[in-house]
Amino acid sequence: MTTTPHITRTVSNEHESLLLEAVPTGLLINGDWVEASDGGTFDVHDPATGQVLAILASATSDDAIAALDAADAAQDSWARTAPRTRSEILRRAFDLVTERAEDFALLMTLEMGKPLAEARGEVTYGAEFLRWFAEETVRDYGRYLTTPEGKNKVLVQHKPVGPCLLITPWNFPLAMATRKVAPAVAAGCTMVLKPAKLTPLTSQLFAQTMMEAGLPAGVLNVVSSASASGISGPLLKDSRLRKVSFTGSTPVGKRLMADAAQNVLRTSMELGGNAPFIVFEDADLDAAVEGAMAAKMRNMGEACTAANRFLVHESVAQEFTRKFAAAMGVLTTGRGTEPETTVGPLIDAGARDDVHALVTAAVGAGAVAVTGGAPVDGPGYFYQPTVLANVPNDAAILGHEIFGPVAPITTFTTEEEAIKLANNTEYGLASYLYSRDFSRLLRVAEQIDFGMVGFNAGVISNAAAPFGGVKQSGLGREGGSEGIAEYTTTQYIGIADPHAN
Repeated sequence: MTTTPHITRTVSNEHESLLLEAVPTGLLINGDWVEASDGGTFDVHDPATGQVLAILASATSDDAIAALDAADAAQDSWARTAPRTRSEILRRAFDLVTERAEDFALLMTLEMGKPLAEARGEVTYGAEFLRWFAEETVRDYGRYLTTPEGKNKVLVQHKPVGPCLLITPWNFPLAMATRKVAPAVAAGCTMVLKPAKLTPLTSQLFAQTMMEAGLPAGVLNVVSSASASGISGPLLKDSRLRKVSFTGSTPVGKRLMADAAQNVLRTSMELGGNAPFIVFEDADLDAAVEGAMAAKMRNMGEACTAANRFLVHESVAQEFTRKFAAAMGVLTTGRGTEPETTVGPLIDAGARDDVHALVTAAVGAGAVAVTGGAPVDGPGYFYQPTVLANVPNDAAILGHEIFGPVAPITTFTTEEEAIKLANNTEYGLASYLYSRDFSRLLRVAEQIDFGMVGFNAGVISNAAAPFGGVKQSGLGREGGSEGIAEYTTTQYIGIADPHAN
């Protein structure tokens, strides 16, 4: 077993301090940054050091209702706002986020931990939702046609669904906000945004940027809070709310769906994943290792699309494992602001402990840690990049979303076995296939139950594509032309045909 280099020093400079001071710390309600109604606050920590970065107002249930009051009051006028106007606001927001890319990247690195290079990549990815939906805003077409018997005309239009509750996770602080806010703006919906309490700072800065881009007061309201249920509970019971969009764990998503059912709310749920990464015997192994690094180590493995199970044909398993472990073994853990860092910390101590428990159990069941396999000593919540070989098919690590830099490898003999192993999960979000045989790729893709499939590609998320899963990975899609449809309702108007006899 090998270990990875680790950077223990931290960087504290004037840029960090000035940036943190510029981030609003209040609640955004009806265009104003205000304190919590009870004066409550919560701390935001740097996962690389454990130190407090900022103190934010912690919204109460009363604050959540005040935010919905503002969203409801703004809904009618915002829905009537010309699509071009909404489009230009999104385009200005894209320009502003792009201009401030370094600030957004640093802020994400500070509160979430990812290396600056990855944070810059998220800014590019997250901003693209603003540009994509700026273009889609003016292309949300309805239709007009004659009924088959020729007696009536059919007019179909798309209307905004109404005030929305948007609940974002901690792992992609900017992209998860833009992926929900942009289509809501495009469709003409008002919003109450609840960022994750672990990484709310990016959403605070993004909301301020949206206001600067010209978004009217009350259209976007932000209620950061230490209590997620204190926000979602009263809002889901309020009949004025018409949609909830949530990205997070499947258990929480199920509870939100149950609560949303009481008012028959529209729901979009992007939930857990257990992505298989299948390497067939004819795969280009160097390309497969490169894709595996991207699919596994993006965001330190803290992504719902992260490759969670590596299913490798038995004839190439040894070579793939050797090359993969070599690539993982040279990574360097450290605070994301350090230029040498390639792997940042996990989000908190609990996350690190959960990852290590899965690794320990797998090794106890017979797996071998080829590289890594342990937490990193010192401050922060670091875990060694880890490759586990000879993982039994019934090991718990293959059935759980790892959410960390750990790659368990198991083998298969036939294509049919690979498909069976891939589908042996309640989840169905992302999957990855490596083979030189395109017919095989298509054949397998049609038989595996996943909403997204990568062919010889380790990163497949894109603003122009419909992101989402099947089974217990959720419902609905974000991105693509499908993304704006999630925020609209369809209205049919029957018109007597003036030419009918």
